Amino acid sequence: MTAESSLPARISIVTLGVADLDRSTRFYEDLGWRRSSASSPEIVWFRTADSVLGLFPTEELAADAGVPATGEPAFRGVTLAVNLESPALVDAALKTAVEAGAVVVKPPAPTSWGGYSGYFEDPDGHLWELAHNPFFPFTEDGSLDLP
Repeated sequence: MTAESSLPARISIVTLGVADLDRSTRFYEDLGWRRSSASSPEIVWFRTADSVLGLFPTEELAADAGVPATGEPAFRGVTLAVNLESPALVDAALKTAVEAGAVVVKPPAPTSWGGYSGYFEDPDGHLWELAHNPFFPFTEDGSLDLP
């Protein structure tokens, strides 16, 4: 944190509202993600390389935030992304996601910016991008090393 800001530039937790907690939990477990022991019957947590993913029933998440649960729009204006070390790893990750029940939205292909990218939807319609960006190096622990 800087002296000027009391809000650190980091994303610690992403919580997805889900229609069926058990179904969504199985999906992420089928991706090979490990459920945290901090999970409970009400909310499920998955540790990732540099943050935590939470799954929480949509209506309860809306109530917690103090907003109405009005249904899911076709596009929420948000995507989540997993950056990978090569195009081959993007293809392999998408295969794993499809086997777990994902729907391919955009097959992986070379991008105009020199990378390789594709998208899938999880069981609740949350969009995930799988990408290889040759301009974003990784640290030893798997985090992105951006200047």
